[in-house]
Order: sequence, then structure tokens, then C-alpha cells
Amino acid sequence: MEEALKENIMGALEQVVDPELGIDIVNLGLVYDVQMDEEGKTLVTMTLTSMGCPLAGTIVDQVKISLEGIPEVKETEVNIVWNPPWSKDRMSRYAKIALGVT
Repeated sequence: MEEALKENIMGALEQVVDPELGIDIVNLGLVYDVQMDEEGKTLVTMTLTSMGCPLAGTIVDQVKISLEGIPEVKETEVNIVWNPPWSKDRMSRYAKIALGVT
């Protein structure tokens, strides 16, 4: 996948906000990888802040909706993984400041 397309996808994913924390999933460090095959099937590998996240379905739906506007993306699949486990170290500087995390 071209770097410009990957940046476009990551930019779209920044519109997906974790409802509990009020910060987008990219700055929270929840998105681990994005891959696309020749047919435009896009796989977003990500995690959640906790295994019992009650809003997992909502976040997955928002990921799919956020990528609908990108012409190259024909289909989106979201793969939720727990390894490596998420930690606050994955957060961007912006997210840490917004949440008061040091």
C-alpha cells in the first residue's frame, strides 16, 4: 500500500473517537496495523483499552464507516487483538496531554 493511501486511512481513523475517553483511536494507540489487498479489502488490526469494553461493537462499526469515503477501500474488516496488550505508552503525546497522563 502506498504511504499516501495509508496516511489517508489513518487520517480517516482519527475520526473514530473512543466514547469513554473522548480521544480518537489512532492517538490512543489502539490501531496496530492497516493492510489492503489488490481488490481493496482493507484489514484494520487494532485493540481496545480493555477486554470487557462494552462499546467494542460501536467502535468497530465506526471504523468501517470512517473508511467508506476512501475510494480505494472496497471492504473493511476489523481484527480485534489482545496481543500485544494496549498500554498508555502507545498513546501519542497529544492523547497523554488531553487525558493528563504522564
